[in-house]
Amino acid sequence: MKLARRLQAIKPSPTLALNSRAKALAAKGVDVVVLAAGEPDFDTPDYVKQAAVEALRAGFTKYTATNGILELREAICAKLERDNGLRYTPDQVLVTSGGKQALYNFCQAVLDEGDEVIIFAPFWVSYPDMVRLAGATPVIVPTREEDGFAPDPDAIRRALTPRTRAVIINSPGNPTGAVYSRAALERIAEVLRPHDCLIVTDDIYEKLLFTDERLGISDVAPDLVPRLVVVNGMSKAYSMTGWRLGYIAGPKPLVAAMQMVQDQSTSNASSIGQKAALAALQGPPDTITTMVKEYRERRDFFVAGLNALDGVRCRMPEGAFYAFADVRGLLGRSYKGKPVTSSMQLSEILLDDFRVAAVPGEPFGADGYVRMSFVTSREVLQKGLARLGELVKALS
Repeated sequence: MKLARRLQAIKPSPTLALNSRAKALAAKGVDVVVLAAGEPDFDTPDYVKQAAVEALRAGFTKYTATNGILELREAICAKLERDNGLRYTPDQVLVTSGGKQALYNFCQAVLDEGDEVIIFAPFWVSYPDMVRLAGATPVIVPTREEDGFAPDPDAIRRALTPRTRAVIINSPGNPTGAVYSRAALERIAEVLRPHDCLIVTDDIYEKLLFTDERLGISDVAPDLVPRLVVVNGMSKAYSMTGWRLGYIAGPKPLVAAMQMVQDQSTSNASSIGQKAALAALQGPPDTITTMVKEYRERRDFFVAGLNALDGVRCRMPEGAFYAFADVRGLLGRSYKGKPVTSSMQLSEILLDDFRVAAVPGEPFGADGYVRMSFVTSREVLQKGLARLGELVKALS
């Protein structure tokens, strides 16, 4: 069957594929330690689920406006002002079926062939492919672990061209868990200020923070707010991955254009889910506080265990729930008489022979690393560390 040429430029999500494969093995009774998931293991808060139940009982099961119910968009505006110091009106907010759709809408509404989007590596695997699906070109700017995975201003300056339409910032970031410092954000702002490009800030992990402070580009450069596009959602902070509720806020003409894209794709996000999202945004912060406390303890335990393995080194993540382990000390060694030359190969060995699902660094733009999430019990993390230790011993 003849398929669209645009599909030739993209690949299936490796994180989703690996997670699906691990779940399929587990469904067959195989004891798999799944460290590939990008979703909290906490349940959705009861008060959020109750709001959905009440919406069902009230018959709130019909279409809503494409951009979402007014009270939810008002609550999003209130959240953005309270947490981020950003003032938006409801007509500057679009409610979407997850944060992923928000970013996809942005790319479809803004990008043309020949346009460029700057993406800092390591990056979330979907960024480049969303750009490519819009006919534009992702321009990858590598970062270094020793710089806290913050981009070098000179590298950004070299990447900027008259064709640059947007720059994507993700802090805390997936897959690194890195949080940009005030100084790093100031350097980024200084470089971007003279260039007429949009600044997309993907804030999906902003509540999963292990440091005292998380700043956004708007905190250090309020003059850039007119060019700012904010993406967020319910999935991570409220453990609502399956609810598929996200949102995007920005300049009114841009939001109107993204709404036209959504008019012709999904129309509105789930009406029931919107009521649940409203409850999440207006509810108590206790559930997030509890979750962050537990993840901090798991992070400390798991990263210490990784750093105790010969040939493995892991930077302490400041946010999100991923350990991005440097496994370059294992590459070049042999397994069953064959050299291990990439983190992709290492991840395959881990799953096939040691029953540990971990995502290789290549799809994130960082070969030599492996991403492992610590959104599982400490018992499972301990089992994963033990099996990783067995792999290390099996390499020669």
